[in-house]
Amino acid sequence: MLLSFDKLPLSSRVWVYASDRKFTQKEIISIRKDLEYFLSNWTSHNQNLETAFELRYDRFIIIAVNQQINNTSGCSIDNSVRFMKKLENKYQVDLFDKMNVIYKKDKHLFHKKLNEFISMYKSNSVTQNTIVFNNLVNTIREYKDQWEVPAKDSWHNRFMN
Repeated sequence: MLLSFDKLPLSSRVWVYASDRKFTQKEIISIRKDLEYFLSNWTSHNQNLETAFELRYDRFIIIAVNQQINNTSGCSIDNSVRFMKKLENKYQVDLFDKMNVIYKKDKHLFHKKLNEFISMYKSNSVTQNTIVFNNLVNTIREYKDQWEVPAKDSWHNRFMN
């Protein structure tokens, strides 16, 4: 069952997929339809899941599941990964490289490979206070509180020292 994001409890499980490029407005409309269809029909052990999604900054796909109602199983998670791989192929983007860094400078977002980001840090082009996206968050609560944070408060920090 597809709900709006704010209807799910803060303990709901999230998966954040970051694109290596910005989606076009036409792609966003199509991705939204693809997500609505998949999430409306997503099940675990033949039980409907309470789901939601957000598309943020024309670059991030965030999927959430209320696991208080039904837990996602290995098979249901595998189905979601297959679905996301299809999106990746359909739109010719990389959604699975967790070592990519997306950071914010002023109001603009930039995508870099981790080694490039580290080089930028060493040359003072970015700092420990540069806002990065911590795509390793696990719950809606973490997503709301710890997703968009200074690099010093994210997993990125271990590579910046």
